[in-house]
Amino acid sequence: MPVLPSKHKAPFYLFNGHLQTIVPSLFRQVVGVQYQRERVATPDDDFIDIDWSVVGSDALLILSHGLEGDTGRPYITGMVKAFNLEGIDALAWNYRSCSGEPNKLLRSYHLGASDDLDFVVRHALRQNRYSHIYLVGFSAGGNITLKYLGEAPDQVPPQVKRAAVFSTPVDLKGSAQKISKLYTRRFMKSLKTKLELKKEVYAQELDLSDYNVLWSFPEFDDRYTAPLHGFKSAEDYYARVSSRQFIPGIQVPTLLVNAKNDPFLSPECYPVQEARENPFFYLEMPEEGGHVGFTEDLRGESYYSERRAVTFLLEGV
Repeated sequence: MPVLPSKHKAPFYLFNGHLQTIVPSLFRQVVGVQYQRERVATPDDDFIDIDWSVVGSDALLILSHGLEGDTGRPYITGMVKAFNLEGIDALAWNYRSCSGEPNKLLRSYHLGASDDLDFVVRHALRQNRYSHIYLVGFSAGGNITLKYLGEAPDQVPPQVKRAAVFSTPVDLKGSAQKISKLYTRRFMKSLKTKLELKKEVYAQELDLSDYNVLWSFPEFDDRYTAPLHGFKSAEDYYARVSSRQFIPGIQVPTLLVNAKNDPFLSPECYPVQEARENPFFYLEMPEEGGHVGFTEDLRGESYYSERRAVTFLLEGV
């Protein structure tokens, strides 16, 4: 589909992409969401923790969070609340190692783990009450979602009707090179904590001796993400799991919203040509919004990303 115009405008006091990214992350609070947690055993003898917010619907929203996020992040709970208010059940899943305790295996999660998303979707369908499933992903979760929809479209269950993703690095190499050290240090600290916990079990397999010399995602991914998840190198990892290459295969209506001032995204993360060539793929590029921000008023209950997802998934374009 053609690139869609955007109605989003950030408040005047959040006057750049960094503020639009950081302030909502630090200060937004969402009240009223109460999860019921379920631990689901995976076929490879691991587990995934998923959080349900059920209002008694035959439709379900499945949410995938961002890098080093979890189901408690306000951008997730805000979306859960918005769809619950529309009468839609919600399921937010924590990636392996992201639910508050380490997973069992040496591997954890990566930005191409569409097999885990497929596992969650099929687990939800085994509840035998959902005729409509909608997918929402943020950042890393957006990449996982787009890859899932486009890599094997004939294997996506027919109950999956529509999807919307936000702030998605569809070109991982470009995004890894674009993201600044300000954000990289924060992620590296969180990732190190998890690796240290995992080293208590896998002492021989993990070497953290000079971890502090790593200053970029390509370095981290080359040393840890790639070898722990079956990739030859960071370059191989980025090439194989970046979702831009899978967009042409998407066969359910899908919306991508990437702000032009997103400090995490490179120019390659705005797939205009793919939007023009795939009638199922919609691209919206607001001038403002930051990374997983999209606030219009910090005092407001709802964010643009939530209103936009509700409109696209439940009403159409």
